[in-house]
Amino acid sequence: MVLVYAEKITPRLGYIARLIFTDILGAELTLTSNLPEFLQSERPKLNYSFRKFSNELFLEAHPFLFSATLEAPVFETGKYGDETFIFTTSGESCLPFDPLAASFFLVSRLEEYLSDQRDLHGRYPARASILRRLNLLGQPVVNRWAWLLADKISQKYPGAVFRRSRMQYLSTIDVDNAWAYRHKGFFRTFAASLKALLKGERAVNRERFQVLTGQKADPFDTYNYLQQIFRGNEAQTIFFFLAGDYARFDRSISWKNRAFRQLVRTTSGTYQTGLHPSYRSSEEEGNRQLMREKLRLQTITGAEVTRSRQHYLRLQLPQTYRKLLAAGIVEDYSMGYADEAGFRAGICTPFFFYDLENDRPTNLLIYPFQVMDVTLRDYLNLTPQEARLKIEQLMNEVKAVGGMFVSIWHNESLSDSGPWKDWRAVFEFMNRLGFQYSHE
Repeated sequence: MVLVYAEKITPRLGYIARLIFTDILGAELTLTSNLPEFLQSERPKLNYSFRKFSNELFLEAHPFLFSATLEAPVFETGKYGDETFIFTTSGESCLPFDPLAASFFLVSRLEEYLSDQRDLHGRYPARASILRRLNLLGQPVVNRWAWLLADKISQKYPGAVFRRSRMQYLSTIDVDNAWAYRHKGFFRTFAASLKALLKGERAVNRERFQVLTGQKADPFDTYNYLQQIFRGNEAQTIFFFLAGDYARFDRSISWKNRAFRQLVRTTSGTYQTGLHPSYRSSEEEGNRQLMREKLRLQTITGAEVTRSRQHYLRLQLPQTYRKLLAAGIVEDYSMGYADEAGFRAGICTPFFFYDLENDRPTNLLIYPFQVMDVTLRDYLNLTPQEARLKIEQLMNEVKAVGGMFVSIWHNESLSDSGPWKDWRAVFEFMNRLGFQYSHE
């Protein structure tokens, strides 16, 4: 049990202290602003304020957590051993920086509120982030800083108890387009065939004909293969289904299609499932389209839909998360970059969305992911061998701090053909390693 003193217990401080001490370090936490109580206590304790009192462990506070503004905080960066940090402090502090303020800055994603940098799909790019500029995207720095603080407390108070969890592993599949050729309907199939003909894509039309005449399996129909990979680890798997209307960036099978509905029902009978809110839903001011798609999926599965991941990872803060909350979504898996692998919020532990504009935590639990198939192949231009090394590096980072490793793959990227030739081996390697680490 750890007693933390601060002159004022603000919503920001309470939120990040519980994330650091309870969720990451597994410790019992008590926050107090009662100085006599703190000084008299014989428990492991931390003075998080602006001055040291006696011989207690003192962590000098940065003013950031005692503010409620949306202004960019002023801070400096530095080095402490092997750690690069932000929010430098001075004086008698046990650490030369404030890990609580630094962690809140990253997890709250304040930098995204304040930046107008966006890519073609309206997404905040990795290159704009401070972690990218400091070359820290490949490290779960929030978790690392938490254990750095735990070590300081344990040195001062050997009786302090912290629990490093076993790494958790979650393999998630986005079903943007359930089949490449099948179940598209006459007009859509005819239009696609004509387009391929005009572009001179004879091989595509040949494959389409072979699939539709039963001579060849549909390349996106990888569901039996996935069932083999996940056998025995079904609880560590989530499928996200797109249930939007057909559009330029939403090319899913109609939610009314009998085969699609059967696929969703069969999948939801074995695995956890969630909604893949469409590209269009993220463009609307309100949440009418999101609610339509959520109700469609609920109609198919017969169960309440409480999980989501944004199609194209279109995440605008705080609008997207507020829409999800209004729609009854309580878990989201969109926190990561399309253009970079790693730790967008600097953390590999699920955390609750903190609404900075309202200055309060919410009940939307964010599951950050570290790696996506398209990121590895298309954005980073890695070979399958290089992708395996990247995945292993990130997974070892997560394992070292007892966090959760989350991946994104698509049913179509597992076709083992065309541009995805040899990528099944990468997927299999990742899952073997992830399931192994999570059971050690």
